[in-house]
Amino acid sequence: MSEALAGTEAERAESIRMIRDSAAAVAPRGGDTRRVRALRFKDPGFDPAVLREMGALGWIGLRAPEAAGGAGLGMGEMCALAEELGAGLAPEPLIPSVLSATLLAAAEDRAALPRLLAGETYMPTAWQERPDTLEVPGSPDAPRRFIPQAAGAGGFLLPVREGGRIALYVLDAAGADLAIERTQDGGNYGTLRPALGEARRVADDVGAVLARALDEAALATAAYLLGVMERSFDLALNYLRTRQQFGRVIGSFQALQHRAADLRIQLGLTRASVESAAAALDAGAEGAVRRAAVSRAKARAAEASLLVTRQVIQLHGGIGYTDEYDAGLYLRKAMVLANQFGSAALHRRRFMKDAPEGAEE
Repeated sequence: MSEALAGTEAERAESIRMIRDSAAAVAPRGGDTRRVRALRFKDPGFDPAVLREMGALGWIGLRAPEAAGGAGLGMGEMCALAEELGAGLAPEPLIPSVLSATLLAAAEDRAALPRLLAGETYMPTAWQERPDTLEVPGSPDAPRRFIPQAAGAGGFLLPVREGGRIALYVLDAAGADLAIERTQDGGNYGTLRPALGEARRVADDVGAVLARALDEAALATAAYLLGVMERSFDLALNYLRTRQQFGRVIGSFQALQHRAADLRIQLGLTRASVESAAAALDAGAEGAVRRAAVSRAKARAAEASLLVTRQVIQLHGGIGYTDEYDAGLYLRKAMVLANQFGSAALHRRRFMKDAPEGAEE
C-alpha cells in the first residue's frame, strides 16, 4: 500500500470517527429515551430545534457538494452517522432531508436550499405513488404517499414527469392538501395531493440524480436499522447479564447463549453488507452495480432488524412486551423503517435482476 493511499484511508477513518462522535450530542448511544418518548404520537413527531442543530452540524448537507453549501462527504460518513442516529432512535427526518438537499443542490436552487441545509425548514421529497417501490412515475395529479414526518414539513419537493424527463417543483406546505397518518413508532406519514398550479418549477430534469439519491437514502436507512438492531441487542445482553433465575444469571443458560450468538451473526452480516455497499458507492459504482450493492444491504438490514428486535423482546420475557420498557421502542422503529425505501422482498428481486453473474446475497 502506498503512503499516499494509507494517508487517505487514515484521514477517511478519522472523518468517520468524528462523525460518530458528533452524533453523540444529538443521539447518545446508551442514553435515556425520554426525549424520544416525549415526541411520540404528537405533531410534528420530531423536535425542530434538533433538526436545526443537525443543520448547524452540517449533516443535512453531508452529501451535497461544497459549491452548493454542503460538505461533499461520502456514503461511508453518511452510513456511520445514520447508524449512530438509529442506535439513539433519533426521530428527526435526516435521511429524507439529505435526499431533498441532493436534489435542490443539483437544481442549483438558491431560494429553498439554504434554509433546508440549515435545518430551518423540513422539505421532504414527495415521490412515492404506491407502496413498496423505488420507481418514480411522476404523475402530475397522483397523490404522493408515505411522506416521512410530513406533519412537520414546511414544503415539499415534487418530481413530475414531463415528456421523457423528471422535472422538479417546490410546493409550500401552507394550504397543501395533506392527510396525516400515525406510524407504529409514534411518528407520521403524509399523503399529499399535489397542486402544481401553486408550485414553483426549479429544475428541468432530475431523473438521474433522483434515482441515485433514492438508492443512497435506501442505504442510509439500512445503516439506521443497523444502529437500531445493535442497540436493541445491547439491551438484551445487559438483561441476560443481570437477570437471575434459579440462583443463576440467565445469560449462563446455554440455550440463551446460542440464541444470542445467532443474533450477533445477523449483526455482523448486516454491517458487512452496509459497509461494502457504502464503499462501492464511494468508489463510483453506478447503474446495476450500484443498485445491486444497495439492495443487498437494504434487504439484509430490513429482515435482520425485525428478526433481532423481535428476538430481543422474547429474550427479555414478559417485561419486554411492556411499552414502558425500551426494547419495544426499537422493534417499533424497525417495523416502520424496514419497508421505507423498499422492502426486503423488493430489494431481493432487484438484487437478482441487477447483481453480477455469480454474486450471492
